[in-house]
Amino acid sequence: MALSAMTRLAASPLLDRLGLRSSVEKTAYHGTRAGFRTIALAGREFNRVSSWLPRKKLPGKAKPALFDLALDDDQQMIVDTVGRFARDVLRENAATADEAAAIPADVFESAAELGLTLYAVPAEFGGVADSISPTTSVLIAEQLAWGDMSLAVALLAPFSVAQAISQWGTGEQQSRYLPAFCEGQPPVATIAVDEPAPLFDPMTPTTEAVPTQNGYRLNGLKHCVVLGAQSDLILVSALLHGTPKVFIIEGTQAGIELSAEATMGLRASQPARLTLNNVELPQDALLGDDTFDYQAFLDQGSLMRCGLAIGTAQAALDYTIPYCNEREAFGEPISHRQSVAFMISNLAIETDSMRLVTWRAASRAETAQTFHREACLARVLCNEKAMEIGTNAVQLLGGHGFVKEHPVERWYRDLRSVAILHGGLHA
Repeated sequence: MALSAMTRLAASPLLDRLGLRSSVEKTAYHGTRAGFRTIALAGREFNRVSSWLPRKKLPGKAKPALFDLALDDDQQMIVDTVGRFARDVLRENAATADEAAAIPADVFESAAELGLTLYAVPAEFGGVADSISPTTSVLIAEQLAWGDMSLAVALLAPFSVAQAISQWGTGEQQSRYLPAFCEGQPPVATIAVDEPAPLFDPMTPTTEAVPTQNGYRLNGLKHCVVLGAQSDLILVSALLHGTPKVFIIEGTQAGIELSAEATMGLRASQPARLTLNNVELPQDALLGDDTFDYQAFLDQGSLMRCGLAIGTAQAALDYTIPYCNEREAFGEPISHRQSVAFMISNLAIETDSMRLVTWRAASRAETAQTFHREACLARVLCNEKAMEIGTNAVQLLGGHGFVKEHPVERWYRDLRSVAILHGGLHA
């Protein structure tokens, strides 16, 4: 209740008239972070007295009579808090992180203090999640990507792993791994699905798991694994008896080879190539049980990719509008030209289209309705329009869009990944 009140206070227009907006927003931001730290401490204390709990399956939300776009109070608070973090931390460090192809340490620390992973873990294991909410996950992805898509992907990777284990993991897997995500410094974790193969289909990975006397033996190759070299925990897709499954692999497991990959975009997420050479895993390394739905696992990852695309597209729109209003050519702002105005209008139209179809798919996922068709529609639309928005944003800035002085060239490179990569995230 206190966090919600601080958020409403920070949104009051009275602060602008009194000249207090900056100081109040800063107070609200740091107060919210302190609140999340308090929740985390309480969760850890609970976890110490309640270990090895039975499986906790978070319920979905009730199906609404109508498709409602209004955010509830909790979602609004999360959006406001994560939005400030994206603006004050991610946007400020984005260019440096891209140039260094690494995440600044203080960004990781600030993200840990924000406590995102708490929303992926049930209360029984130290978190604050009381239901599955792909819509909230998409909202978080949007806000983080507005700050920077590459940093957002990296920060969402541990969150996504915690989400996947919370939704699909057995009681033993949840008890073993989820409490760690509620600590002050949660483990670095990621999901490895993509493979360096032409026309790669995530439903038929070439990585293969073979049953052994004690468990499974994995062999294969994954690429563009976000934070691969730093991860303490990796969820890896592989074929088992011809059926795609997901395995939990700890970073210290023998047989794992990791090497950095130089990529066009998402440089700050430190993508890596993962080679599995006869990796021996125990029986309980197989994520979930017979209820595990690999297609839903992929579809929820697609929704997160769409959320990232929407946030980055919104950032491009918010950047190009004032630029075109201030940039003058032939004695007037270039936004006075119809061709420029129409292009900006299309940016707004397509961004909202992406947002609406993605929210629709996410809302069906969290209310236990079928959502595969809607997730595919969202992914196809975002694949096409994200690239179009990135291209047009560069075009609107002309020569400035080609240089690193302006962030649109980085957004263009990052948006290319939306239509190319499949794994790494889970809503």
